[in-house]
Amino acid sequence: MSKCTQDIRVCFIGDSMVNGTGDPDCLGWVGRVGQAMRGQEWDLTVYNLGVRRETSLQIEQRWRREVTCRLPIECDRRLVFSFGVNDTTLEDDKLRVNAEESVACARRILGKAKQQYPVLMIGPPVIADTDHNQRIAQLSDQYAALCTELDVPYLAVYESLGRSSVWMQEAAAGDGAHPGAGGYTELAKLILDWSVWQAWFPQP
Repeated sequence: MSKCTQDIRVCFIGDSMVNGTGDPDCLGWVGRVGQAMRGQEWDLTVYNLGVRRETSLQIEQRWRREVTCRLPIECDRRLVFSFGVNDTTLEDDKLRVNAEESVACARRILGKAKQQYPVLMIGPPVIADTDHNQRIAQLSDQYAALCTELDVPYLAVYESLGRSSVWMQEAAAGDGAHPGAGGYTELAKLILDWSVWQAWFPQP
């Protein structure tokens, strides 16, 4: 039996957590998820489109342009979004993006994306700041409700990562937000174990 070489291309779109900032191996969770898919029954191309410090509003301005040039119509095209931590960051005692605007932006992004592509969303992870994490948790819950409404699969990760000593210790030891290799490995495992992800990429 010949091996299937289905051309699958996945764009991971988001912020520094998608980029993998802080990982000395320069893989982050996106790279580790991609590594885990190697050797399967498809030809997988992974595009990491994470940009440091970007909010949902900034991601909205660029995602379609960046995706279009990477996903030709003849291939199996898929998108994974993850953002929100920067929206909930305080600058000069103000949120960079308030929750209502953040959810409205996510609605526009996901609504347009799902018209053309299969779409998943990974919720914003926690950092080493208790007050900030409360805002992240609230926004993640709002994103979850939005994704249910839009019929976009959503994986909330803040509770699991908040219980992960590896993620929290590495984030605290680093810049206070980004973990190292161990933390990103934990997040990659959450995604790979997600039933929706496994349905997207069934084992041969």
